[in-house]
Amino acid sequence: MPSGRSMQHIGLGRDLHRLVPGRRFLLAGVELPNEKGELGHSDADVLAHAVIDALLGAAGIGDIGELFPDTEPAFKDTASMPLLRKAFERVKSHGWRVVNLDCVVTCETPKLLPYRETIRAALADALETDAVMVKGKTNEGLDAIGKGDAVEALAICLLEKL
Repeated sequence: MPSGRSMQHIGLGRDLHRLVPGRRFLLAGVELPNEKGELGHSDADVLAHAVIDALLGAAGIGDIGELFPDTEPAFKDTASMPLLRKAFERVKSHGWRVVNLDCVVTCETPKLLPYRETIRAALADALETDAVMVKGKTNEGLDAIGKGDAVEALAICLLEKL
């Protein structure tokens, strides 16, 4: 790498969870009112999980399943935002910082716009950057997401070597 130039890497993360009655609907640790919540081994925070994979992928240091396996009893019902913070600490220990993070959450309900700033702020705090965007989309009634039976999150991040 030529002197004076920064090295940057891009990472993509994706997660999908079923929605079921009796569970909380969480995005980046923020609970949104909804009749159904994400089903999973941990708290099933689909956005936190996608961001973890984006970070680890960009840094080239694995994925969420390696770092926090769903076969590990210690992670049963655990909160995902502390896992995101641990993943970010690992990324930082490899000499990276977050340049920006862009996320899309696809679900029919709830509408994300009223909660977007709170979700964005939670991610920005965890990743030590203000360059975070979160967008909400629907699937227009199509497939499991469109029928309200699932939620999907995509995250792409840009890391820069310190």
